[in-house]
Amino acid sequence: MANQKDLPPDHDHWLVRPANIRLLWGVLIGALAVMVLAEFVWHPHPHFALDSAFGFGALYGLLCGVALIVVTKTFAVLVKRKDTYYD
Repeated sequence: MANQKDLPPDHDHWLVRPANIRLLWGVLIGALAVMVLAEFVWHPHPHFALDSAFGFGALYGLLCGVALIVVTKTFAVLVKRKDTYYD
């Protein structure tokens, strides 16, 4: 592994570069579109009536992701310590 001192000053991690960020967004949106469009050719076998709605899996995943972010942000506020905690 390269040491931070050995790297050139303009070296950024590959996830920070704007071109790679746009590429990742495109890949993720494309993957989501493929999964939603796959419901036209693949028939899911739902267990409940709500499961049979078109795009339910994508919407459910989005809502669960948003809920996870809200819960973790709320938890972080509750357990946060002052900056001088270890002084």
